Amino acid sequence: MTLYDFNKLQTLNDKMTAVNEKGIYLDNHITEKRKCNLYSIDKFFVEVIYNSITNKIEEITGFKTGHLLDKYSGFRY
Repeated sequence: MTLYDFNKLQTLNDKMTAVNEKGIYLDNHITEKRKCNLYSIDKFFVEVIYNSITNKIEEITGFKTGHLLDKYSGFRY
């Protein structure tokens, strides 16, 4: 699966199915309200953002590089 194919998926359910079937869990970042999980699929990353208060997945984002990886680096400004 390519990043383009992943981003073409229409629903959160379709994206989460792809993450569950093809994704490799890498790391997480937890705050008071959110839990962010980082996965790898082939040659791109996927971030799944889960809202701890509403008990629902809010967002699933596929990307290759950039600022979305910063929170997983352990480096704090």
